[in-house]
Amino acid sequence: MPLDDLIHFYQSLTPDGVRRFGEFYSADAYFKDPFNEVRGLAAIEAIFAHMFRQVDAPRFCVTEQVVDGGAAMLVWTFHFRSRWPLAADRVMRGVSHLRFAADGKVDYHRDYWDTGEELYLQLPGLGLLMRGLRRALGTPAAASGQSHSTGAKP
Repeated sequence: MPLDDLIHFYQSLTPDGVRRFGEFYSADAYFKDPFNEVRGLAAIEAIFAHMFRQVDAPRFCVTEQVVDGGAAMLVWTFHFRSRWPLAADRVMRGVSHLRFAADGKVDYHRDYWDTGEELYLQLPGLGLLMRGLRRALGTPAAASGQSHSTGAKP
């Protein structure tokens, strides 16, 4: 399975398209993100079906890819409109680590994203607490917004 086909699948995913995971994932594929850890197509499909029930207009955009043999890293942004606690357009940034079985299907999928920055900081109440902790635990330069850039892009 070409990686470009998988990327297109994610970037055009719809509620009905969730049924197509079997075209790209092994029957016993492993999936883990900050909230879920499951094995098997039915469980993976359930996670993405749940996503469509929880948020409006979810959309993935893969911005970078690194491929090495039987594995890949996909850098992505996830755009959506939250329903709670306040409806608003949101963007989360993350990376997916994928490993492929001999038949080319994904048999390992691990998502990495910062729940604190990308989710909890956006919530009223909890966000206030998280921003306070960030100020208390961060360096003075980080708290003031100053950058000690190495020239690398964020």
